[in-house]
Amino acid sequence: MSDKQDQTGPGLQELAGLIRSIPDFPKKGIDFKDITTLLQNSDAFRQVVDHLTQRYADKPVDAVVAAEARGFIFGGALAYRLGAAFVPVRKKGKLPYATYEVTYDLEYGTETIAIHQDALKPGDKVIILDDLLATGGTIGAVLELVERLGAEVLEVAFLIELTFLKGGDQLKSYPVYSAIKL
Repeated sequence: MSDKQDQTGPGLQELAGLIRSIPDFPKKGIDFKDITTLLQNSDAFRQVVDHLTQRYADKPVDAVVAAEARGFIFGGALAYRLGAAFVPVRKKGKLPYATYEVTYDLEYGTETIAIHQDALKPGDKVIILDDLLATGGTIGAVLELVERLGAEVLEVAFLIELTFLKGGDQLKSYPVYSAIKL
């Protein structure tokens, strides 16, 4: 854990029991963390969005950047609550305008993600939000795209961190927050 990684304040650890594990999905050996069971609980969903809103309410957030697809669920809600822009990072070929792309490794293959070239301006202050931190590959690629556009990362936030995979080690030069640690 780096000095920049924020471990202060209450998280949402009590919601961990609402996250379902699906063994061998999407391939053998992966224990997929399914957040749909948390999303089906309106009180829990509201608690997550309220918690993140409170965390960033006093920060000068210009945009919330989230990766496809589950990051969109919380990213869009948080951007709305903060009065900030929402910037989607999508899989290659899914954005209709000129993009920058990065290819990275997953636990179970490779992926290419993209961001619109005009999605952020230099100096924009952003929160990067995703539902899960596993090995750090996806968020590392998102960070590369955001930095290419010249934005300033205020914090990288996750609903869930799988601590045994040590994805946080890939993010040592950024402030990182994980609401639930598994």
